[in-house]
Amino acid sequence: MLRLAVRALPAALLAAAVSASAPAQASTPSREHERLTQVSQPLAEANAALQAGEADKALALLNSLPPSGVSLAEASNLECRVRLTLEQWNAALTECQQAVGLDGENSRYHLWLARALGEKASRASFLTAYALAKRVRAELEEAVRLDPRDADALFDLGEFYRQAPGIVGGGIDKAQGVVAQLDKVDPARAHQLHGRIAEQQKDYDTAEREFKEAIAAGAHPASEWISLAGFYRRRKRWTEMESAVHSASAAAERDRRAGPRDGLALYDGASLLAETDRDPALAAKMLDDYLASPAKTEEAPAFVAHIRLARLKEQLGDATAANREQAAALALAHEYQPVQDRSRQETNRGQETRR
Repeated sequence: MLRLAVRALPAALLAAAVSASAPAQASTPSREHERLTQVSQPLAEANAALQAGEADKALALLNSLPPSGVSLAEASNLECRVRLTLEQWNAALTECQQAVGLDGENSRYHLWLARALGEKASRASFLTAYALAKRVRAELEEAVRLDPRDADALFDLGEFYRQAPGIVGGGIDKAQGVVAQLDKVDPARAHQLHGRIAEQQKDYDTAEREFKEAIAAGAHPASEWISLAGFYRRRKRWTEMESAVHSASAAAERDRRAGPRDGLALYDGASLLAETDRDPALAAKMLDDYLASPAKTEEAPAFVAHIRLARLKEQLGDATAANREQAAALALAHEYQPVQDRSRQETNRGQETRR
């Protein structure tokens, strides 16, 4: 299943949302304010840790919260998202379901539940995936119903309609309807969705034009350049792909503090280069720049970036730097299985060398 676009709530907004959604209690105003401040601060810190790729820290903060109260739904949603970054799909699904069960009127909770279900479906048997796909559609549609101007929910719903067969509620006509809705909220992403629809229909000229229109419409177009680069990769237009990645890197450098989507462009651009065995030095630089930037995001976990950078450093012949990146990943997320696997490999390699 395609990775879905993510836009994380800023920590300040998260804290405000927790306070705003709190039910009235019989305590005095001053005590209630103090209690909410105590609850929302760890949640805001946990969200900040999640965005920074500090999975261990985020989980520790969430585990320090009381097991009941106004914070439980938000804490469950945050833990779901941390577990998604760690690729712990079952644990993530449990937490996202709990968040929706506690607050079924929160659009974002339905969106994240859809994403957790999608990850589960992509790894399930055919019959199980069929049932899960219908649940993904229902959760995305509910997220859009609750907040029709949420660009993330609209884009994900459009992607579902585009990719899913009609038997589970998909359809190109439905996806095109979402394009019209999305255009009123985020024109650049509407062009991206339109481009993906055209590409699926093998209308490659229209697809390329739409991806370029997305760049023109984007205020900070680094991520739109990466979408165009991905299109060129799928069409095996390697020179144009590399050129688009370079443009994305330049745009991200100009907009270094614009937001997580620009940081994500560095991460995705590096991935495109590494996966196609092109310009490992630039790929490593893009990951270095991403890890040094304030625009990190849960969609590109820092610990995964460190692991990918370790592989690139090895490829470039810098074993010391590779080991340093491996240690950095382990320090951020010791539960991440690929980190554990790589650590065991390094240990075994060291033992064999000493024999």
